[in-house]
Amino acid sequence: MPRRGFTVKKNWDNPIEHAMPANARVPAEVRIGTVPVTPATVLAPMAGVTDTVFRRFIRHASLFMNSPASGVSASLPSQVRRDEATPNLGHPETSVEDIVTNTQSGCGLLMTEFTSADGLSRMRESKRRRYLTFYDDEHPIGAQLFGSNPETLAEAARIVQDTGFDTVDLNLGCPAKRVVGCNGGSGLLRDLPKIGEIFRAVRKAVSIPFTVKFRMGWNDQQIVCVDLARMAESEGLNAVALHARTREQGYSGQAQWRWIAAVKQAVQIPVIGNGDVRTPEDAAAMVAETGCDAVMIGRAAPANPWIFRQIAQYTATGRYDVPTVEDRYRMIRTYFEMLLTEARAAQELPRDARIGDAVGKMKQFATWFTHGVPGGARLRAAIYQARTGDAVLAEVERFFTSMHENSAIGIGSSSEESTDVFPEAALDCD
Repeated sequence: MPRRGFTVKKNWDNPIEHAMPANARVPAEVRIGTVPVTPATVLAPMAGVTDTVFRRFIRHASLFMNSPASGVSASLPSQVRRDEATPNLGHPETSVEDIVTNTQSGCGLLMTEFTSADGLSRMRESKRRRYLTFYDDEHPIGAQLFGSNPETLAEAARIVQDTGFDTVDLNLGCPAKRVVGCNGGSGLLRDLPKIGEIFRAVRKAVSIPFTVKFRMGWNDQQIVCVDLARMAESEGLNAVALHARTREQGYSGQAQWRWIAAVKQAVQIPVIGNGDVRTPEDAAAMVAETGCDAVMIGRAAPANPWIFRQIAQYTATGRYDVPTVEDRYRMIRTYFEMLLTEARAAQELPRDARIGDAVGKMKQFATWFTHGVPGGARLRAAIYQARTGDAVLAEVERFFTSMHENSAIGIGSSSEESTDVFPEAALDCD
């Protein structure tokens, strides 16, 4: 049975191991209306995850990958200096010319956290900044909205367009009780006529590409994804994304990719597949099995921020790099520093426009980022006990320096410890 609240899990239920298909690749590009998505990969909208810091972090993941393309030398962890290794990605003023493009990083389209249309239409301009802030290097980027009132969603979509987003997306996938209880997210899957009203109102309100992300249906007895996709196409939407699970499943069991194939056969607009893509092999297998036009990745991204780059590498060359432990050190350090930089810059903003607690975010992401790191449970314990951002960074430095020293003299575990010392982050996602 799905866990109460349908929180996103770090692990998958009995994941299927896919071999790399011989003749399948994730497409190099898909066009969503007038917006080219190059390559055809999308970062899924995830509440509590895909804020501007994480989105930019994903966009620039290749910069801290230990490869010739990154310009990062394979020095000792304690010798890495961010002013020598990478641009200051934590600073909003980083020049676009100094950073990689979405083509190089491998993520073609970024998506915001899902945002309440009702709240967005009522909140002050300063508070909107907290939810709708993005930087030039995030393009192309889409904003995702949830709600059930057609007029309110239309007004929120206009705000999204006026803010400068490239696309607007409707959330019909979130299984969380608090969202479904307001007839939002996957709750609307029981009311296709209402969805049709929303499609028409939003399509009339904006000229930017309009997309929808949905689940197969409320449960296995109420599968509506094919009918919903056809309605989306008939109402002028520019693409559909299917998370191939029902609302009742939450995040349990296997994603049923055959329904992505059924949707692809039913419509001519681009179809984005989502569900159980953990590796480049999975992404290629999804394309091979379903014929989908693009692949959306959610909970695999925090655990492996390089997955988009790996998919792009495989598409271009037939192979991909696997990150080393030192790459993970750079990744963890870079993201934590970006969080702190953004939090410090936000102190000058009105209180309701500031991002959440940076230290809390560090602790939240520690579970994802250290998954697979030898001895990672010890690092998670140290991070969880730290009280300041600088203390967290010091623990990261200490852990990886010790790991390197112990490795040099033949001491240390070669595999991840199995027991976490604090609960997994409870991250709601659509």
